[in-house]
Amino acid sequence: MRPHARTSWLPIALLLLATPAGAQTARVDVDLREAPRRLIHARLTLPAQPGPLTLVYPKWIPGEHGPTGPIRDLVNLRFTAGGRTLTWRRDEEEMFAFHLDVPAGARELAVDLDLLPSVGDGNFSAGGSVTPNLALLSWNQVVLYPQGVPSDDYSYQASLRLPEGWKWATALPVSRSSGASVEFARASLTTLVDSPVLTGRYLRTYPLGVVDGATHDLVLASDDAGAVDLPDSMIAPYRRLVREANALFGVHHYRSYHFLVTLSDNVDHFGLEHHESSDDRVPERTFVDSGPRIADADLLSHEMVHSWNGKYRRPAGLATGDYQRPMRGDLLWVYEGLTNYLGWLLAGRCGLFTPEQARGEIARAAGTLSVRPGRGWRPLFDTAVAAQVLYGAPTAWANLRRGTDFYDEGTLMWLEADTRIRSLTHGARSLDDFCHAFFDGQSGSPRVSPYTREDVEHALNAVAPSDWKAFFAARVDSLTARPPLGGIEAAGWRLAYADTATEYFESVEELYEDIDLRFSLGMRVSSKEGTLSDVMLGSPASKAGLGPDMELVAVNGREWNADRLKDAVAKSKSGGPVTLLVKNDEFFREVKLDYKDGARYPRLERRAGTPDLLDRILKPRAR
Repeated sequence: MRPHARTSWLPIALLLLATPAGAQTARVDVDLREAPRRLIHARLTLPAQPGPLTLVYPKWIPGEHGPTGPIRDLVNLRFTAGGRTLTWRRDEEEMFAFHLDVPAGARELAVDLDLLPSVGDGNFSAGGSVTPNLALLSWNQVVLYPQGVPSDDYSYQASLRLPEGWKWATALPVSRSSGASVEFARASLTTLVDSPVLTGRYLRTYPLGVVDGATHDLVLASDDAGAVDLPDSMIAPYRRLVREANALFGVHHYRSYHFLVTLSDNVDHFGLEHHESSDDRVPERTFVDSGPRIADADLLSHEMVHSWNGKYRRPAGLATGDYQRPMRGDLLWVYEGLTNYLGWLLAGRCGLFTPEQARGEIARAAGTLSVRPGRGWRPLFDTAVAAQVLYGAPTAWANLRRGTDFYDEGTLMWLEADTRIRSLTHGARSLDDFCHAFFDGQSGSPRVSPYTREDVEHALNAVAPSDWKAFFAARVDSLTARPPLGGIEAAGWRLAYADTATEYFESVEELYEDIDLRFSLGMRVSSKEGTLSDVMLGSPASKAGLGPDMELVAVNGREWNADRLKDAVAKSKSGGPVTLLVKNDEFFREVKLDYKDGARYPRLERRAGTPDLLDRILKPRAR
């Protein structure tokens, strides 16, 4: 609500961010020339004093909500000082800490290490990040720092050596570059870890415009040169996204912003937020094929929202000040849930979603959360607190376990909050006003402003007086058999089911190679392998004794395929059988499912005689 022009103070803020007052300064030199064969080399030079020293490897990575630092991929660790190789010992309780003694007369310590990126499984940035043609460097994977020192109080001078012919992009300020070498400006460890570098043989940058003095870029890197060559029609919605996001919040807390997009089938796929950039990894043909493009339409808008919600305003339990102290995820239904809603909203406002596709995402979320027997034992609050153990959980029995439901359920809950504000104020205010107030301040350099649950409730009450404490207590803390569908209904729609899937639903099935029959037979099947990935308790599949990890062999006496399975479900409405031959380990069994209702897919249906608030919510705001 209070946009401010930035003039003479910005260079001072930039200098302070790059060179923290009183900070100890180390150096990290990273060599990516062997990244194509999944080997990264780094050499650190750290200031040191004689005597005992404990160095730590970043463990709790911001945005990943868990102790995900890839410590097992750290190899060839060697310490030297004054020409002597030093003996080191890993802490026997804290695996991320290393103890050593700095010899007399030494003033600095050299550390050589290698990283094995993408070797084995890993969550988020610890997963696949390199191919023969590209690499995404996350600095937290190649640094150590003294135990107990806040990340704001320790700075690094970083450099990068690239394979010949590769390009690079990052939000990290640069001192100079020449050919395959880049020297970055000195920055706090906080800023360094918050500024990944996207590199690649095929890399292209698309300017998205300047808003209130800040430049914005869409950077694409891929295994194929053609994948980064996009027509202007595909870039235009991202230009609108930048304007819509800044219109939603009124100010921004970055100097520039970079969408760092990896288009590859050979890396892990996810999005990870940073203050001045986002690390977005999607399939190679995401901008070409309609399926992944629609399914991931709100990925970049979600991650950009995090620059405000998660990076600038951050739950107090996640604002730990270093990378060793455990983070508390109790407010992830705000951090991720509100962001999921606003990312969906912005995707609709800027045209990344059509209105029908936007409704399709809401319908899929509402339908999915309506077949969750795990709601009977685990409240939404616990999915947030336990996020660190739920990320990466298998899909088997996901309906009973409940996963990171604070994303989709957060979308529904914050839609309900939005419609509630509009109702309480007779249309005069909306969640946009809350965003202006809660994420306000002065545009400029990154900083962190922690918040509590009470802060959120107070800010909402200032926009639209109500008992917001009770509102969230009923939806977050309590066991609820029914997901929060009040926002859908207040917006003039209702959750319904049809015998055909929405375009959005089909796109998600295509992206995840999934046959989603949760709303009919009560199961999900891998479209590639025929494996049952999940079975809903109480469903026809469950009553027939089916369970996750069983392998589908035949449908109605013929070798199974996706079309035959879907046809059998559809024809059940006219009396056709649904008989499956399944393999469970080395045992085969034929089962006949008691099901007669045909194909069923969630969608939104208009409520006659009510205004369409979804249309108003998704209406563009930027001029």
